[in-house]
Amino acid sequence: ESNNRHIISSPLTGHYTVIFTELLMGEGACGWQYSYSNDNMAWTDARQYCQKTATDLVAIQNVAENNYLNRVVPLNRNYYWIGIRKINNIWTWVANNKSLDEKVNLWATDEPTPGSQDCVEIYIKRPLDTGMWNNDPCTKTKRALCYKALCQNDSCSSHSECVEHIGNYSCKCNEGYERPRCDHAIKCKDLTYLKRLTISCSHPIAQFSFKSNCSFSCGEGFKLQGLDTLQCKGNGKWNGNIPTCKVKQCVTLEYPKYGNMNCTHPLGHFSLNSCTFQCVLGFMLKGLEELECTSSGRWSAQTPTCEGTFDLTIIPGNDRRLSGSATVKILWPVWLTSSPG
Repeated sequence: ESNNRHIISSPLTGHYTVIFTELLMGEGACGWQYSYSNDNMAWTDARQYCQKTATDLVAIQNVAENNYLNRVVPLNRNYYWIGIRKINNIWTWVANNKSLDEKVNLWATDEPTPGSQDCVEIYIKRPLDTGMWNNDPCTKTKRALCYKALCQNDSCSSHSECVEHIGNYSCKCNEGYERPRCDHAIKCKDLTYLKRLTISCSHPIAQFSFKSNCSFSCGEGFKLQGLDTLQCKGNGKWNGNIPTCKVKQCVTLEYPKYGNMNCTHPLGHFSLNSCTFQCVLGFMLKGLEELECTSSGRWSAQTPTCEGTFDLTIIPGNDRRLSGSATVKILWPVWLTSSPG
């Protein structure tokens, strides 16, 4: 493409350079630069050469990059050192101290071989196993294959890793941060306005974002339904459903026998309400005249009852066998019987 170009530096510079340049919309030109030495040298010397003239021995990120290098770098009979070395018996990219990813494992047939062959070369343009890798003693001499990183200290935020690509780089965000530079924490749903919920939150990074913690409670007469604490996770979701406040209800009262009941319900049926009681004529209320449904969901006292009273006045007759009057108290129901005389 017209925006991609390969530039070969003069042999007088002492090293050969390949530049891949890609114009990025709104970003200007970015290039991932590879270079290699004219001379063959041991692996340690090759790394020092790359660190002096570029960034380090090449750290290959993927198969596409490996194929690209095999295509643009010329054949050298001794081949090229790359930035892999066995450290504590683990094949490691020395530029970023990462172990070799199985997805970018391009060993040649029957490689790597066991023993003290702790450094790795790439078979650039070799007829057999072209572009593949082979481990060799680090004292052998080969050309140094170097790269110059696009990633700078300010390319990505401290909450990410800068990852090199051919012609570009990207920021690989840590959990809870979002691209492009990974400098903003991922946000969860704002919990500022929640009906009847009292909320108390801590925001170590930003308001209602990754690692925010919120605790919940309900006002008088309400009971919390759900978790009392939630945390904002790295995927932008709270770790549970947002709780709600449910009205505490007292048990349903029944009308007293031979009486009336009148109740008010400001928040719902038998929720923080009050009830008053009266008895029908001829009955007397036993208990409190008014009960309240408290914030604990219990009535303030037991339901009152109605007891019957009957006043019987004995009027003296002419025979004066009875004199005065008497009041007889009886519990309802009352059955009165009379007989002639």
